[in-house]
Amino acid sequence: MTPLSTGDPESIGGYTLLGRLGAGGMGVVYLGVSASGRQVAVKLAHGPHAQEEEFRTRFRQEVAAARRVSGAFTAPVVDADPDADRPWMATLYVPGLNLAEVVERDGPLNLRELRALGLGLTEALRDIHRAGLVHRDLKPRNVLMTEDGPRVIDFGISRAADNQNLTTTGRMIGTPPFMSPEQLASPRDVTPASDVFSLGSLLVFAAVGTGPFDADSPYITGYQVVYGTPDLDGVPEALLGIVERCLDKDPAARPDLTDLHRMLGALPESEGTESATTERSAAVPRRPASRSATTAPAGAATGTGTRRRRRARMLLTGLGAALAVTGLVAGVEVFASGPDTTAVSRTARVASLPDGWRPWRTELRDDVKGVPLDYDRPGCAQEENALFCGGTGFTVARIDAASGRTVWRTGTRPQGVQPIGVRDGLVYVYEDPDDTTRRVVALDAATGHRRWQRDINKSEDAVLYDGGLLTLSPDYSSFVAYGPSGRELWRAPSLDEYCTPSALGGAPYALCSKGTEPGQAPVELMKPEPGNLTATATLPEKAEALGAVGGQPLFLAPQTSKDVYEAGYERPYNALLRVVPETGQVRRIPLAHPLTGAATLVDGVVYFVRSDGSVTAVSADSGRQLWQKVTDMESLSAPAVSATYRRVYFSNRFGRLLALDSRTGAVVWRTSALDDPGDKTQAYPPRVLLVKDAIVATAGNTAFSRRPDGPS
Repeated sequence: MTPLSTGDPESIGGYTLLGRLGAGGMGVVYLGVSASGRQVAVKLAHGPHAQEEEFRTRFRQEVAAARRVSGAFTAPVVDADPDADRPWMATLYVPGLNLAEVVERDGPLNLRELRALGLGLTEALRDIHRAGLVHRDLKPRNVLMTEDGPRVIDFGISRAADNQNLTTTGRMIGTPPFMSPEQLASPRDVTPASDVFSLGSLLVFAAVGTGPFDADSPYITGYQVVYGTPDLDGVPEALLGIVERCLDKDPAARPDLTDLHRMLGALPESEGTESATTERSAAVPRRPASRSATTAPAGAATGTGTRRRRRARMLLTGLGAALAVTGLVAGVEVFASGPDTTAVSRTARVASLPDGWRPWRTELRDDVKGVPLDYDRPGCAQEENALFCGGTGFTVARIDAASGRTVWRTGTRPQGVQPIGVRDGLVYVYEDPDDTTRRVVALDAATGHRRWQRDINKSEDAVLYDGGLLTLSPDYSSFVAYGPSGRELWRAPSLDEYCTPSALGGAPYALCSKGTEPGQAPVELMKPEPGNLTATATLPEKAEALGAVGGQPLFLAPQTSKDVYEAGYERPYNALLRVVPETGQVRRIPLAHPLTGAATLVDGVVYFVRSDGSVTAVSADSGRQLWQKVTDMESLSAPAVSATYRRVYFSNRFGRLLALDSRTGAVVWRTSALDDPGDKTQAYPPRVLLVKDAIVATAGNTAFSRRPDGPS
């Protein structure tokens, strides 16, 4: 539960709200308490939905459906008002994690736990079907794991046989990885057998950690559900036959709930050599051994992950025709809470490394003479298998990511600053020919030859955006965009104030402040366009740009803008600010408590890294703290995140590497410091990036590469 935030009501329908339990596509769920002390989960519809008559009809249907179901494995409705300005419904509060959270935290369930889960869900579906309903969204997030067994929740898209079907043409309602083939192909014609198919998928997820039809997008997943063979690798042998029957494409061939209950009841409580002493309660299991199993070295990978990736590639070739047949091409809309993004993938995989890769180490120093171009931020930029680096005493160079070998070097002046970036076969770097001039230079990535150069502002960085390079003119008068050929694409006037180029989510922006110095006035987010600079939004003083989520710029809001000149001071931030570019609306997303440290946005997560080595991960969508870890490594780099391994990697100033589990923050592995990282370890911040799955880090004057699965 997270605290109530600004804009949340204090009470609903006479229930005092204590905090937020979660949020989804339909609304926000709060923990409430009645005057008598009974705790309830109060679901409040989002404001815009309340204006849609179809949504109100569907909400009334949800209330009616949930009220018709009463059983030991469902959460009963205790109160509701579907006709309120913002419709709401209160159900009995059932404490416990949902199945997705349990599997993510503790790993797959053992056979005893799977048996208890299957029996409980079968009984819950029996009660639902006896009430004349089809749930239609049985997924891990909708199954609460309680002390007395699983509870099925959220009847938001269930349908009674006597109700109008609200599924409109071209619109699917459900969560693709756990939908049935008929639900995807003919949503008006689903029967209780559809829930049996979903139960089969859910049991596979609970047994393995991934669904039987998982793919990289809901469209590919939908194709696989309708036409593909389920991936059942890792399902216990005793459960395999039951799951295969549930996942039959033909609804008539699936077992009814009576047969399914009988088959699940006949399962043994353990399989193989698993002893009774290792079996645990099915409520909220704790399985440290399972977690350690998920961190096995990449070399221990099974064929499952490889086969799934190969299958996904094959699916892409015929996907267009299949989507047209099934109607999937016509916009997927998931009314409940969107795709189940917490599904856990296997982490034991074969590492994808540059061809011929081996661990390597290269000194970013050659004692080049001359006054250095030194901004105290050397490092490397990356494109495919090539690195482009700069360092103290080191001119810009291309480094082979497989061996660490220097392919070419160019220039005569040391570059204590990493390249701006690499795109379309060009490496963009800085050059200062004299005390008053600064240039951006485009180098041929293959040869290092100079392709073109342009003078830019001495004080402001150049940034790459989708379509070009954005700079500020030497006289501060205009923003100038250049294309890959060096041709000027457009100019936009700058303001008579402090402005700097920025790229957020691939789009060009300007960050301006009316103060004479940066950070002394509110931040104006401006959109530079040919001949024009358009105001987009106003942000607080010292707001910090992080990037963009879903095309919407994301900023950090400071708790205080006061300047503190003390060693070690880190400014606290208490909210995320999300800007809608089309309207200029700024949505404030409060953090549970103020956070400090260098913040980095990666794949929808903001990582706060403090100088003392603590790391906090926060959801960029909700502001919810995902985890916090106090490590024993100070002066960590910004993170690099591997979706393949579910790891967050860091380097420190002395070349120590640290890998944290991206789901929990648990330390997976760490390395020792480098023997001699050079004489700039205190002056230069460390950096880390990924080339395919290979880790490349810089510390001091040194760049080095290691495997992603830990020290050997």
